[in-house]
Amino acid sequence: MSGPTRRGFLTGTAVIGGTALIGGVTAANTVTAASVTGQSVPDSAVIPASDPRYEDLVLRRTNERFFPRPQHFRLPSTTEQVVRAVNDAVRAGKRITVRSGGHCYENFVGDAAEVILDMSAMREVTFDRHRKAFMIESGATLWEVFQRLYLGWSVTIPGGQCGTVGAGGHIQGGGYGALSRLLGSVVDYLYAVEVVVVDRAGRARAVVATREPDDENRDLWWAHTGGGGGNFGVVTRYWMRSPGATGDDPAHLLPKPPAVTLSGRVIWSWRDITEKSFQRLLRNYGEWHERNSAPGSRYASLFSPLLIPRRNKGADPGGFTMVATMDGTLPDADALLRDYFAAVTDGVPATVKLTTNRLPWLTAVRAESLSESEQSGMHKLKAAYLRKRFTDDQIATAYKYLTSTDHNNELAVLGLLSYGGKVNTVAPDATALPQRDSIMKVIYTVSWADPSAEQANLDWLRRWYSEMYRDTGGMPVPNGVNDGSYINYADTDTLDPKWNKSGVPWHTLYYKDNYAKLQQVKARWDPRDVFHHAMSVKLPG
Repeated sequence: MSGPTRRGFLTGTAVIGGTALIGGVTAANTVTAASVTGQSVPDSAVIPASDPRYEDLVLRRTNERFFPRPQHFRLPSTTEQVVRAVNDAVRAGKRITVRSGGHCYENFVGDAAEVILDMSAMREVTFDRHRKAFMIESGATLWEVFQRLYLGWSVTIPGGQCGTVGAGGHIQGGGYGALSRLLGSVVDYLYAVEVVVVDRAGRARAVVATREPDDENRDLWWAHTGGGGGNFGVVTRYWMRSPGATGDDPAHLLPKPPAVTLSGRVIWSWRDITEKSFQRLLRNYGEWHERNSAPGSRYASLFSPLLIPRRNKGADPGGFTMVATMDGTLPDADALLRDYFAAVTDGVPATVKLTTNRLPWLTAVRAESLSESEQSGMHKLKAAYLRKRFTDDQIATAYKYLTSTDHNNELAVLGLLSYGGKVNTVAPDATALPQRDSIMKVIYTVSWADPSAEQANLDWLRRWYSEMYRDTGGMPVPNGVNDGSYINYADTDTLDPKWNKSGVPWHTLYYKDNYAKLQQVKARWDPRDVFHHAMSVKLPG
């Protein structure tokens, strides 16, 4: 899941092969601008503010709080063009940032950028017979990845449900989705990554790093298994292959998704919900996940967002939704789904159960995916991992803020999302993604339409989040219940001592004990700190 949106939450959604590759890899696993052809490389499109295409590129992002206005955009279509564009920016002393899908929740791409490298023209998805892995260019959207992998070879990766999210940021941040409890994190399938880096002399080059134990560049691969975007260089291509997979048959080198998705949903009206029944619902949901999130659980394929918008003030207080999807080919799938709904709704009256539905897998992915319009708007997001259910005190705080009448924001939402399962079979230091014993993710978001309402909405969300974690200094400091947060849901408030009173630095919340190693990778591969933003990995010392 890439994150919540105004319309998406209201609707209950959150939830041909070949061997030729553009460019190439030298024996030393590096690519320079002319290493493939021996000739000069055609330049990528340069789009300044005077170009009519410029404004379209300004608007190619989802969070309408931020309007990136660089001196120009670059739109490369090959790795060599990326090398050229980075070299040009470094030599000119211009700050360069990178964008794939445009779904960053903070202003990391546009903030003070003079050159924005837009990767949307690099969107190929194919099978690389040389590496025996699936190659995904960083500008490809998740929907394009799912469609091409499945229709071409009947395989997939356990990525998120927002179809317009770009693979570039999603994968390297530790992407997850509806199949993660069954299959693991996306980064567990990352075999190799091609990154355009800048050395100490200021020279850009492309490096391929793999997970092979004897690869001298393996540390760069590791940093892209959850280290987040904008830290080490420009990702141009990923190669995906299941751990331990052998042979050269593409149909056996990534997992197959369930052929059929069984889904259902439950809707509640706020009119019928009391504080007592609200508490019962969140306890039921959390305790069910405590019991059923172990690797190999018979519910491993179940993914169930519980999405609770803030109660309206008017005569119609609105309602909220819990959606559940799972492998519809299981012989007892209907009974399992029915028992799940019964467990979560036990003691919570006035539920309206909608009929279950069966769809072919790819059609279900399409139906559950948010459109581009559903992912736009002005919004702020905060998040956390949960090792156990919310405490009773946290549930009471959530109820207080979701039913309060002291703030007139357009929409605020609490989202709880299934996690765990196979994700938790990997050691915390095996990848840069360290949260490997959580069972849920939680998202807090607020959206607004009037730009003048931004500060009031930000402050309201900050107070809510701070109160949810008041026992740990306003942040989800790792303990028996919390486990920090997810770097793809970056929140710059973690840098601010006004809101982060925990004494725990922001990077511990996201990377835990893996941050020191990420700093070492940074020092080796981006010693000039060319690629940086407010929450990027910092050089050591």
